[in-house]
Amino acid sequence: MKLFKKCLAELIGTAVLTAFGCGTAMLVGCNAQNGSGYLLTALAFGLSIVAMAYCIGNISGCHINPAVSLGVLINGGMSGKEFCYYVVSQILGALAGSGITALIFGLGGVKDMTGGLGTNGLAGVNGSIAAGIITEIVLTFVFVLTILGVTSSKFKHGSFGGLVIGLTLTFVHIFGIGLTGTSVNPARSIGPAVVAALQGNTEPIKVVWIFIVAPLAGAALAAVTYKYLEKSKEKKNKKK
Repeated sequence: MKLFKKCLAELIGTAVLTAFGCGTAMLVGCNAQNGSGYLLTALAFGLSIVAMAYCIGNISGCHINPAVSLGVLINGGMSGKEFCYYVVSQILGALAGSGITALIFGLGGVKDMTGGLGTNGLAGVNGSIAAGIITEIVLTFVFVLTILGVTSSKFKHGSFGGLVIGLTLTFVHIFGIGLTGTSVNPARSIGPAVVAALQGNTEPIKVVWIFIVAPLAGAALAAVTYKYLEKSKEKKNKKK
């Protein structure tokens, strides 16, 4: 029952993140001529994390992202079984969130300014797969490294952790939106891509693998790096 509640929390959190983040992008658009659209979308994703962190953080840890869960798994913060259940819940949540935005926009006759339910793509890097992968690895590395540092049980940072994580997600979105749309979250990418494909737009799903592989690689790199840095600090403290 405890694991079920955690999974339900992750599903709800990921649905909120996807609906509000991608939904805002759909409303305001994300193009170079409309800089305010960048900022509003970045803030929508960041504030979604802040809201959910203080809502479901005490229940599931508020990962709402398979990349974050992978980082926690590598650092020994959860079991393999929990990781698998979390990822499934997060993907279902993203599908639900995308379904909600598609329904609202469809019934309301609202124009989707992104043309694809806020899906990720490579238009900002001129279709370069290599550039897209590097971008997502770097963005996810920074995001997950921050999360691991802020949530470390050995070095407590108080109750403002959710705010820091939300601001960091905003930070990486500001840089990444114009390049890949900023994923740093496989579930957030899978949800809109699948729902867009069901609506007849299959282009996003053709490249969605990039936004699964690259964020997971970035998260794994962040987890290994943080493990090394944390152990180095512990050794220095012991010597003192």
